[in-house]
Amino acid sequence: MRTPDLTERNYEALAQLFPNAVTETVDADGRVVRAIDADVLRQEINAHVVEGKEERYQFTWPDKRKSVLLANAPLAAALRPCREESADFDTTENLYIEGDNLDVLKLLRETYLGKVKMIYIDPPYNTGNDFVYNDDFAEDRNEYLSRDHQYDEEGNRMVKNLDSNGRFHTDWLNMIYPRLRVARDLLREDGVIFISIDDNEVQNLRKVCDEVFGEENFVAQFIWERRVTRENRKAVSTRCEYILCFTKSSTEQDIGLLSMNEDAIERYKNPDNDPRGIWTSVPAIAQAGHATKNQFYTLITPAGRELLPPSGSCWRFTHEKMQEAIDDNRIWFGIDGNGVPRIKKFLNEGKQGLTPETLLSANTVGTNDTAKRETVNLFEGMALFETPKPVSLLTHLINISNANNDSLILDFFSGSATTAHAVMQLNAEDGGHRKHIMVQLPELTDENSEAHKAGYANICEIGKERIRRAAAKIKAEKRAKADKDGLFADHTDTQDYGFRVLKLDSSNMKDVYYTPGELVQMGFDLEGFADNIKADRSGEDLLFQAMLELNIPLSARIREEDGIFYVDDNYLIACFRQVDMETLTAIAKRKPYYAVFRDSSFVNDSAMVNFEQVFKTYSPDTRRRVL
Repeated sequence: MRTPDLTERNYEALAQLFPNAVTETVDADGRVVRAIDADVLRQEINAHVVEGKEERYQFTWPDKRKSVLLANAPLAAALRPCREESADFDTTENLYIEGDNLDVLKLLRETYLGKVKMIYIDPPYNTGNDFVYNDDFAEDRNEYLSRDHQYDEEGNRMVKNLDSNGRFHTDWLNMIYPRLRVARDLLREDGVIFISIDDNEVQNLRKVCDEVFGEENFVAQFIWERRVTRENRKAVSTRCEYILCFTKSSTEQDIGLLSMNEDAIERYKNPDNDPRGIWTSVPAIAQAGHATKNQFYTLITPAGRELLPPSGSCWRFTHEKMQEAIDDNRIWFGIDGNGVPRIKKFLNEGKQGLTPETLLSANTVGTNDTAKRETVNLFEGMALFETPKPVSLLTHLINISNANNDSLILDFFSGSATTAHAVMQLNAEDGGHRKHIMVQLPELTDENSEAHKAGYANICEIGKERIRRAAAKIKAEKRAKADKDGLFADHTDTQDYGFRVLKLDSSNMKDVYYTPGELVQMGFDLEGFADNIKADRSGEDLLFQAMLELNIPLSARIREEDGIFYVDDNYLIACFRQVDMETLTAIAKRKPYYAVFRDSSFVNDSAMVNFEQVFKTYSPDTRRRVL
């Protein structure tokens, strides 16, 4: 019940590729351990290996090695479901997860490996505000900071990260780096990530992303006009922020075209009354750098004029293909048939759209003020966030990422849950079935804030309520439109407005590190360890841990009957109540792909002994697990 140790996995990969490099050595504790012999490995790869003080291009900071280890280190934790705070728990495919996002990402890594189409995050900007993420890099300052009450009871570092701190950039980099390392594993091969940032760390974030995602996978550094008013309290008024965009693997298909606006459509005409409809045109010439001989020829216009491509250019089509296009009336020579040829592009043919631009203007995607008004309207006049992101900005980025139909979208710095709102809004507009996963640390609201006075103890409570209110608003708008169009009687709204709440917690399994003899000597009652499950954990808690272990999506449909859980019908059947021979036989006859039980639930030794035999008889292919 632990996440994989990626360091061990990397070792095994090297050992498999270069078995002659495997050796043994003694670690700092005097134990003999397996290791990779760097000298042998260097000989095998037969390339120049940079080491020691030899100069090289690199981006580093104090404790970077520790942050790499932190990204790869295994974790024993659980995600516990919370039905009472969820909406449409049994049917929704959306998730809202509360907890430190690094731990949550690690738990999601195996189940959602390569399944996320788009990630958007709006991490802390390192402006001197409190960091509430676990800081494992304080080294010998721990004692002092604990005495000085700069750590809370959970070990979260609460001191303000002022620029006078010698670790100002280091602390921020150690926070963001391991999270991006894990997040990359979740992206599909055509996946895209967008990261909002300001001037304080944009240059460092770009270098981190170059390392994590690959410099060749950089798409753009968008400039977002977040405000339209002048800020007179600074030497220079800052109107913009940045959004870095990287892909998992560099392909043009990862980035999509934007919908055609009215200005773009107005450029489509039909001066020759082509039956295929309105069209625009593009040049029929191209740069000659990679041209073939067949792209250099004399072209004769319908009016008899002879044309050659300009110097340094060639015709876009070969002579044969050009003649086919002319015969099909796809080349435009002007009204008189004597102009420079252009290729006709019809509006109703192929995928049409606008190439995204790096400048995201306030008129197009909104501002912080736009977003603030959105939340104020949703929360009936309460301003709960100072600088939220507008829904229109997120819908714009989702469209750029080509996250269509049933794409999965992740935001692990969820904040005010704008991303979830945007996903629902887009689904309402185009009938899509996009799904979202929101992850947010339950950071306490300030006691003097409007949010705290309104009864919201932490940011997660605001985010969940924002999704509920946005869902109600979108649902009401769709209903009103259908009623206005006279479609209400036949209108069935199947959109998913719900979310399943999960909360990060310690492992469901008891921590037992000693032999029975040692426990007796230490004064422990062995009867307390007869069951390896913690006393406060429910069957549903165990079910979700089993789903993670078996790489079953946490949004899978769940049905419970008589204490037996059915996940995606019969794909997984789990029973954590008392199990007798009759129950075992009934479950086996359903032939599930997975069957999971609790060790202490077997009603007697006979049921335990016959467990394997029952499944071998009725469902030998079922994969069985006992917790």
